[in-house]
Amino acid sequence: MLLVGYCSGIRSERRLCEEVHLKLAYRWFCRLDLSDPVPNHSTFSKNRHGRFRESALLRHLFEKTVARCIADGLVSGQRLAADASLIEADANKQNATPKEDWDHNAIDPNDAPRAVKEYLDVLDNAAFGAASEVEPKFTSHSDPASQWTAARKGPAFFSYSTNYLIDTDHAVIVDVEARRSIRQAEVGSVRSMLDRVKDTFDLHPEWIIAPSH
Repeated sequence: MLLVGYCSGIRSERRLCEEVHLKLAYRWFCRLDLSDPVPNHSTFSKNRHGRFRESALLRHLFEKTVARCIADGLVSGQRLAADASLIEADANKQNATPKEDWDHNAIDPNDAPRAVKEYLDVLDNAAFGAASEVEPKFTSHSDPASQWTAARKGPAFFSYSTNYLIDTDHAVIVDVEARRSIRQAEVGSVRSMLDRVKDTFDLHPEWIIAPSH
C-alpha cells in the first residue's frame, strides 16, 4: 500500500486507505479482494514505530535494492553526490519552550514518551545534539529532536533533514540518513553514510560532490 502512495503522490496515510478502499486497481495491486477489509491508517505508524523500527527491516530492504543495482551495473560507487532535503516535523509550534527555559536534565526518561526518549539518546550524536554547541531558539515538547529553523526564508518551523548519498552514474540513492536541520550535522551524516556504504557494499568513491556552506 505504501508503494501505491509513493507512486501516486498520496502523502496522507489516512487518505491512502480511503483510496485503496475505493479503487479496484489499488485493491488488485495490494492483493485485496472486494470483501477484504483495508488496513487502518494507524497500522502504518504502529509498524513503523514498533516491530519494523526494532528489526531494521526497512534498512534491510533498502540495502537489498542497492545491492541489486550494483549487481546490474547501475552503481559503480566511484562518483557520489551528497545533499539534504528539509522535512517539516509533525510538531506544533505553539507547544514549545524557548532556549533560556529548556533543560533536558530535568526530563525523567522513565516517564518520557517515545520521541523524547529518542531525543535523549541522540544528544551526543554528531548528527543531532552534538553537531553544534548553539542551542535552538525553541525546543518542541512533543518532538525535541527536531530543529527550529527558518531555512526556507519564511516563517520558522520544526524540521528534520534527510541526507542522501547518490551514485551519479544513474542517479541511484545508495544511502540515506535523517539528521537535525543544521549545517554542522550534514558533515557527520555524510561521514556516517560513506562508512556504511564502504562496510556494506565495499564502495570506495574517487570523488564526492557536496554543497558548500
